[in-house]
Amino acid sequence: MPHSITLTRALVDRLPPRVESEGPLPAEPTPDDYYTGMATQLLAQADPSGLWVFASGSLIWNPRMPVAERRAALIHGWHRSFCLGPMLRFRGSPEAPGQMLSLDRGGSCHGIALRMEPGNEHADLVSLLQKEPPRPPSWVRCKTDQGVVRAIAFTMDRSWVAYCPEGCIDEVADKLATSVGTIGTMAEYLLNTVEHLAEVGIHDSHLWRLQAMVAERLERLPERPADQPSTAISAAI
Repeated sequence: MPHSITLTRALVDRLPPRVESEGPLPAEPTPDDYYTGMATQLLAQADPSGLWVFASGSLIWNPRMPVAERRAALIHGWHRSFCLGPMLRFRGSPEAPGQMLSLDRGGSCHGIALRMEPGNEHADLVSLLQKEPPRPPSWVRCKTDQGVVRAIAFTMDRSWVAYCPEGCIDEVADKLATSVGTIGTMAEYLLNTVEHLAEVGIHDSHLWRLQAMVAERLERLPERPADQPSTAISAAI
């Protein structure tokens, strides 16, 4: 199999599945009217064909909105990066902060362009926005086999408090191999991402290198007994 994935569920299971410790959210609560106002603004800017959303990560397999059409797509000017953080809850903790994927400036990115099902766009878009970081999406040009479509993409604003530059790949691999939060581990998040990208024929060489490096780090851990409590692990792997 080309581009084989060496990170496995068995390796991920060597980490505690979750921890109770959590820190504050990286930003202040967002006013509810931000979401309704932003949805109105974006829909007013959308093309007559409907609202398209560029999916680069979890939106590919969990779009969190009704989808009328899917197209393989390429955008320029953005690339996948673990630049959202530090995550002190969910998949990280104060003891072992995590970093989540977003789209950072530069390069290019293969993903999926999703056309939102018409009929209830405003409510569906509000719901989608509420599940993403509270920053205005960017408009991107998606090159597809059926032509170019304009889509919104959930990109990283480098001026935002939650922007955390990815750093060197060894440091990122260390974080992804040790971060555990209240809903799970960063290693599981990485594995979910590369597995689902592979299912739709997308190979991100940076993520594939990272998953191999995380697998190497987890191989140094002993298998975790089934009855072991969910406590934070040492960062020294």
